[in-house]
Amino acid sequence: MLTGTSLRTAIVTASYANDFERCRLMCESMDRRLQGDWVHYLLVADFDVALFRQLEGARRQVISERDLLPWWLRPVADPLSGGRRKIWLSPFGLPLRGWHVQQLRRLALARHIDEAAMFAVDSDVVFLRDFDPATLWQGDRLTLYRKDAAIDANMRSNHLAWLAHSDRLLGIDPCTLPANDYINTLIAWRSDTCRKLVDHVEALHGRNWVRAITRTRAFSECTIYGRFVDEVLGGQGHKPSPDALCHVLWFDDSYRQGIAGLRDFLRDMAPHQIGIGVQSFVGHDLDDIRKAVVERAA
Repeated sequence: MLTGTSLRTAIVTASYANDFERCRLMCESMDRRLQGDWVHYLLVADFDVALFRQLEGARRQVISERDLLPWWLRPVADPLSGGRRKIWLSPFGLPLRGWHVQQLRRLALARHIDEAAMFAVDSDVVFLRDFDPATLWQGDRLTLYRKDAAIDANMRSNHLAWLAHSDRLLGIDPCTLPANDYINTLIAWRSDTCRKLVDHVEALHGRNWVRAITRTRAFSECTIYGRFVDEVLGGQGHKPSPDALCHVLWFDDSYRQGIAGLRDFLRDMAPHQIGIGVQSFVGHDLDDIRKAVVERAA
């Protein structure tokens, strides 16, 4: 049974400069709504550390990816963007985008912390209800978000490629459809399980786990973790739940643009959900999001 300081939760957010204001709103809502014993780690590229230091506090610290990832994975200016964006280069694979590297930072953190649970929170999340992350534990089992049989051949995203990647990476039998979905913007991992995962990948492939994962750019850390738990560990230490804690707006055609659409989106939040996530690429203005959230709280 987990007791005492082991119940402290590592809240984990990988972010970047373009999402800074969204991340600020997320941190404000977290400080109002999260209860219990937790510490928040903001994982950013080295060139974004100074910017994100503004958000540090007694329960929040910024960690540079240079302290987490191999020295040979380095950001450079993307020549196709006129230097406005970065790509990450290594001698072992194709160039990576920032969202790829954000996934790697979250996996890497497990080898650097003592907290028993890691609660991943994306920059575009806003907490709207009180929540104690310690309630993610059910005895000595951690809640694992898993929506059974939710992935089929008609998925709008890259789920099928992510599943195939996890098969090869973990050395497990190819998945069959429909398959389970493990992706959300508020999910919990066991730190010890995450360490077992990267150890397993290194032992299986005989190389650094980052090299093994990034042989392709089509990967999902949530899918890798969920399939490792279910297919390699047989569910050990976890209790699956289909109840997504975050109400996510994934697609720009799900709700009409503007404040009216956001109000409709907020009204559809389920009773068990503690926050919303409006993906930055769907086009909703941050000021409208903030206004809709304030209205809801009034």
